[in-house]
Amino acid sequence: MFNLKAFLAELIGTFALVFVVASAGIVSGAGGGPVGNALTGGLMLAVLVYIFGNVSGAHVNPAVTFAMALNGSVKWMQAVFYWVAQFAGAILAALLMNYFVTTLGGTIDGGASLGAFTNPGSVTTQTNMMAMSFEAILTFLLVSAYLQTVAVGKGTGMGGWVYGATYAMAILAGGLFTGASLNPARTLGVAIFASETVQSIKDPFLYVVYFVGPLFGATLAVLAYNYFSGIMDVEEEDEEDDVEEDDVEGAEKA
Repeated sequence: MFNLKAFLAELIGTFALVFVVASAGIVSGAGGGPVGNALTGGLMLAVLVYIFGNVSGAHVNPAVTFAMALNGSVKWMQAVFYWVAQFAGAILAALLMNYFVTTLGGTIDGGASLGAFTNPGSVTTQTNMMAMSFEAILTFLLVSAYLQTVAVGKGTGMGGWVYGATYAMAILAGGLFTGASLNPARTLGVAIFASETVQSIKDPFLYVVYFVGPLFGATLAVLAYNYFSGIMDVEEEDEEDDVEEDDVEGAEKA
């Protein structure tokens, strides 16, 4: 099921997110600081929800799309088109950013998903697994925020700001350790153009940390969402039963 509007919304949205996040990472490396990096990513994500939320849901992240497909909110074939759009948007954003910075004599390396656990100079299998766990935990929080707010409100209300704030806090908490990507498209797009000494697309651990980690976190978020939703459904049914019993008792007394 191909929806051109949704496809373009995801492509443009992911392009915008990766472009500004990569740019903020480069600025941060030049002395901009992690707070500016986090605010840039969080605010951009919130804005995208209000721009494209009613068109495609504003996933702009393959892990979020995976969660929505796993939850049955999006069909798997539709999810495939979303993924194509997201990765294409991320690669185009990284390509353009790389052109800009190399023209100025710089590199896009500062925009790569990189932290203490994945630094090529000191990385080990153990630190890579720790990085994967870090990405999974933070993605769990991000996707949970999306499912509980944006997905329910369909891009309206305060959901976008909650989602964006969660992303900003995740970057603040995890940026030092993994770069806090939480987004396979964002990582791959920049990694294609980054120096191999910083991040190589040939490194299998790149996909373990920044693909498997977020997808695992998204899966846990769906399980938690369905569990808590089931509890709320039971409570609502119990309340309805109590109301019906009160009505019957009232009718009998009358």
